[in-house]
Amino acid sequence: MTILSDRVGKVKPSATLAITAKANELKAQGIQIVSMGSGEPDFDTPKNVQQAAVEAIHNGQTRYTAVDGTPELKQAIRDKFKRENNLEYSPTEVMVSSGGKQVFYNLCQAILNNGDEVIIPSPYWVSYPDMVILADATPVIVEAGLEQDFKITPEQLEASITKKTKLFVINSPSNPTGAVYSKAELQALSAVLKNHPQVFIITDDIYEHIRWGEDDFINIVMADTSLKERTIILNGVSKGYAMTGWRIGYGAGPEIIIKAMKKIQGQSTSNPCSIAQAAALEALNGDQSFIDTMVSAFEERHEYIVNALNAIDGIECPRSQGAFYSFPRVEGLIKRLGLKDDVELSTYCLEELNIALVPGSAFGAPGYVRFSFATSMENIKQAVTRLGSV
Repeated sequence: MTILSDRVGKVKPSATLAITAKANELKAQGIQIVSMGSGEPDFDTPKNVQQAAVEAIHNGQTRYTAVDGTPELKQAIRDKFKRENNLEYSPTEVMVSSGGKQVFYNLCQAILNNGDEVIIPSPYWVSYPDMVILADATPVIVEAGLEQDFKITPEQLEASITKKTKLFVINSPSNPTGAVYSKAELQALSAVLKNHPQVFIITDDIYEHIRWGEDDFINIVMADTSLKERTIILNGVSKGYAMTGWRIGYGAGPEIIIKAMKKIQGQSTSNPCSIAQAAALEALNGDQSFIDTMVSAFEERHEYIVNALNAIDGIECPRSQGAFYSFPRVEGLIKRLGLKDDVELSTYCLEELNIALVPGSAFGAPGYVRFSFATSMENIKQAVTRLGSV
């Protein structure tokens, strides 16, 4: 008798979580691991946000809320979209979930059917393809490598769209590359999508506030508001407010889709944590100066790690424009060390150099590795020194 479903056999465990677990296992053995694999800020949640959670507990906000979030938090999300993105949504066009990941999962379950195709540019966040597969749809991976700054071109998008295409995924700033689409690049993609009205779009904006350079943040809806009626925006407080463990994400989009996503959530997890929602309310409405302090530190670390990695024979590391990752091509280093691929290199780094990295293959980009610089400058320097010694 087969115990497990066919569905679970089609998906892979999260590579980033697996690396973190292995690193923690070695740490438990007393081995000093320099972790460059974590996808979360190394800053504490702001004090005002922590205090809001404590007050929520004392005020008895410990019971079920509406499935799609408290009215107060939904209003704060709508205010945020108006204030920061010049986008207006009604209460029935926004919802709160247990992290940004659940927003994406809810969407896939709500709109995808067997035979539908989802266009996912590579490198991609590790969970996109597997959540598509769990909805019985087919991921269509479009490669966008270093030579094109890790960004899909309009020509590639056009060539990938078929009669079966249901959804297009875009993530900017990107995990794992830190690449950011410009307004002109987004408008060029929009021009293609306008010729294919059956294709919905999800823009993953979770790293919206973590970017540097002179340009303001922009997503594909802001670049072309004509796409608003078929675009879902995914965002949350995890990255910008150092609240990964609080598990609050949110989505905005057409009412018919948000309503369906709410139905999926209502039969799975129901409402997000009430205390975390109170904290998220303060994050969105309260003092925002924390973000600038954190991003300034990330930018400084980015400058250091890019220069240091490019000084190592066999590594080609581009500059990123946001998030807190560097995504260098390491094919030369793999060859120089006599290793097979990026997975073997990541294993070598963990077991021999005690550096935790994530192989690019996990993101659909073999020959690369992801360095997270959401760690101290001391750890970054130590990791680069160890890698440079081989």
